[in-house]
Amino acid sequence: MTEIHALAGAYVLDAVDDVERAAFVRHLAGCESCALEVAELREAAARLAEPTWSVPPPRLRAEVLAAVRRTPQERPGRTGTRTPARWRRRTAAAVAAGILAVGAGTATWVVQEQRVRDERAATVAARAETERIRAVLAAPDAVVRSAVVPAGGRVTVVTSTGRDEGVVALAGLATPPSGRAYQLWLISGGTAVSAGVLPAGRNAATVLIGGVRGKGTFGVTEEPAGGSGRPTMDPLVAVTLT
Repeated sequence: MTEIHALAGAYVLDAVDDVERAAFVRHLAGCESCALEVAELREAAARLAEPTWSVPPPRLRAEVLAAVRRTPQERPGRTGTRTPARWRRRTAAAVAAGILAVGAGTATWVVQEQRVRDERAATVAARAETERIRAVLAAPDAVVRSAVVPAGGRVTVVTSTGRDEGVVALAGLATPPSGRAYQLWLISGGTAVSAGVLPAGRNAATVLIGGVRGKGTFGVTEEPAGGSGRPTMDPLVAVTLT
């Protein structure tokens, strides 16, 4: 299931259902980091709704020209301590300062816009994965298997040979040590293929996996954060698939 913290972007974009919205509102009341993130995303979304914003902002040319007009300019033939070279340098510096000032605002807007886009993409991807999970669970050939982890916890695996996909639910496992993570494996004929890696420190998750057709065993190992190319230990739990 989606971690509650990850719903901030979807909540701001009104891309959550009623159950998710109610859960997140309750969570928001006691989570300062999520409250700050929601406030920042709402500000970014509000700016995106302003028709006067574009990349770059339309005021860029006007502000740069204004910076030029404010700069004292001397003709090259005028006597005095200011030489043409110095005049050009001063003018260039003023123009550069104007560009940097406006550019800083533009950069902030671009970062905010990209963040909203990333959140929107993540929400779309999460919803697509949720639909695939539902499809596996509702498949006519879905088979449910479950096993208790000796060290604590339970692993449930639902597979659909027709869809060549499965859903794995891990619950109550011991929290892995710092820098370690649980990795999922599909095993056949002594060959183990990674089916995903949980974030470091995570001890529960619902994961969609692919390539289950023809695999004999599902296993879970504890690996370095980020995962390993092959298991570095015997599975903490093994679930027979065939």
